[in-house]
Amino acid sequence: MGRGRWATQDRQVAGGRLLGDADVAAALAVCALDPVASVLATARLESAARTGLRSTGGQLWGYEDAGELLAVCWAGANLVPVVPVEDAAEDALDGFAALASRHGRRCSSIVGEAPAVLGLWDRLADEWPRAREVRADQPSMVLDDDPVLAPDPAVRRSQPGEYPLVLPACVRMFVEEVGYSPVSGSDGPYEARVRSLIADGRSFVRIDDDVAPDGGPGVVFKAELGAVAGGVAQVQGVWVSPSHRGLGLSEPGMAAVVAATRRDVAPVVSLYANHYNARALAAYRSVGFRQVGTYATVLF
Repeated sequence: MGRGRWATQDRQVAGGRLLGDADVAAALAVCALDPVASVLATARLESAARTGLRSTGGQLWGYEDAGELLAVCWAGANLVPVVPVEDAAEDALDGFAALASRHGRRCSSIVGEAPAVLGLWDRLADEWPRAREVRADQPSMVLDDDPVLAPDPAVRRSQPGEYPLVLPACVRMFVEEVGYSPVSGSDGPYEARVRSLIADGRSFVRIDDDVAPDGGPGVVFKAELGAVAGGVAQVQGVWVSPSHRGLGLSEPGMAAVVAATRRDVAPVVSLYANHYNARALAAYRSVGFRQVGTYATVLF
């Protein structure tokens, strides 16, 4: 049974507290205890450290004991709990659930390290709308050395002029993974996100000729660096065109992404995938990734 049972207008609720700009440095120190597990939150906090929390479009929650910040939760488009101190987990999640109950569901997912995500959802399930899907077992993997396979020389960073080719591939991947289209118009948030990843050099593609329906060029492999923070770059959106699956593109493609990322972006490359996606997990292991933890995602 869920445990989300508190409601109050106070800034501090059941041990949870709404944090401000003065707390960002301490929150980053909490995230640094496990940089791979916390990379999604750390990316937001590093932005807040530069421009202030107000500009990030979300809130930062914290749990303290004896004046020491022990856990944080990023509350924005995604709810991302970071609870690295095991002894504080139950009380921290109680506090975050209280704050989430007060504000209501505003996020599209709860995502992060599995114990924190599933513990938070257990406390909220009776109050929030039913989840569309709970992905409770998503191996979290890292590679902090050179890939063991030779990189595909055709995989490279996308160029801004290739946006019309990259966007359809991103949309197809999203629909396959989540079940609905993210498209909302030429200036929609998903489209802006794809443009931003390309502009920031965080979109990787292999574009082959004569593969599109009209006989023109098309994306046959793609991946993005969805979060970069704390010395970690998390790969997201890995996709191979259905017409090219089974041809061995994913392994050397991922090797190319890892090599370029470790050279230019961050020394540690991470990703997470559903436990039932045996093909993808085997491909990542063949590149050199190893499991270091487990993520979970609650989708609404």
